[in-house]
This record gives sequence, C-alpha cells and structure tokens, in this order.
Amino acid sequence: MTKRAILLVDHGSRRAEANAVLEQVAALLRRRLPDDIVRVAHLALAPPTLVEGIEACVSDGAREIVVHPYFLAPGDHAAGGVPDLVAEAASRHPGVSMRVSPPLGVHPALLDVILARIGEA
Repeated sequence: MTKRAILLVDHGSRRAEANAVLEQVAALLRRRLPDDIVRVAHLALAPPTLVEGIEACVSDGAREIVVHPYFLAPGDHAAGGVPDLVAEAASRHPGVSMRVSPPLGVHPALLDVILARIGEA
C-alpha cells in the first residue's frame, strides 16, 4: 500500500492565531484519515514553507503527496504559485507521486458552512 500524505497549504500570516486555524483543520483531517500523513505549510510569512512541508512528508515515508491549496478561489497562489512549487519539489523526488487538488472553490458543502456562520452572527 502506498503511504499517502496530505499537505494543506495556505498563504500564511504574521498572526499566530491565523496560522493555528490551518493546524486545527489538519487535526480534524488526521482524525478522519488516521492512516494518512497530514501536514500543513504556508506560502509566506510563517514556517513551514511548502517545500519544507513536502520534505517533511517525504521524510515521514510518503510515496504519494496530495497538496491542497486551502484557498477559496483559484487565484494566483492556487493556480500558479502552489502548482509551480510542487512541480519543482517533485523533480527532486522522482519516486514520489505529487499532485495538487483544486482549491475549495464553489462546493455545495460550503453553503452549509456559510449558513452556519450566518446563524452565528
């Protein structure tokens, strides 16, 4: 069985509490997918970087890495920055399969989240 890693990537922030949100999402994902490696990375302003996150996944034994851009829309980071960095890292690890998922985007499940947040207002 191929060991899979999921790397959640956001922009990163100078505010620790903002970066902690991605860690919280990762913790939920780890509970849902206990057989997978789940790590986080940031594009800027906070460690670990995306490249460091990929290296950590490889060090943990991942043979397949799915990088998920934790962004709402396919802007510059999700459409260009993340895929470019993943392609560069993949060239250094030819035995590891790497791919990038779409960002959160438009998904019916997000409507439930929006409605819940509206209800909390």
